[in-house]
Amino acid sequence: MPSFVVDIVGSVAAFLTTICWLPQTVRIIKTKETSAISLASQAIFASGVSLWLAYGFMISSWPIIAANFITLLLLIMIIFLKLKHG
Repeated sequence: MPSFVVDIVGSVAAFLTTICWLPQTVRIIKTKETSAISLASQAIFASGVSLWLAYGFMISSWPIIAANFITLLLLIMIIFLKLKHG
């Protein structure tokens, strides 16, 4: 398979899995409603994303680094809002 196809698939996957957290973050900011959010699952997921970010640095993959950095920022914001609003 041509490398540009692999790069496109990876980039689209990274984009989609990163922006999926944006609507949740915006909703929490607007409504301050976090009762349906599991703090434990968000913390576990943030830990996994942190490891993906570390992996991206280890292999010098900027798509992995960028996607997981942005995802981690959104998750940290969700966790902060969960702790703030219960």
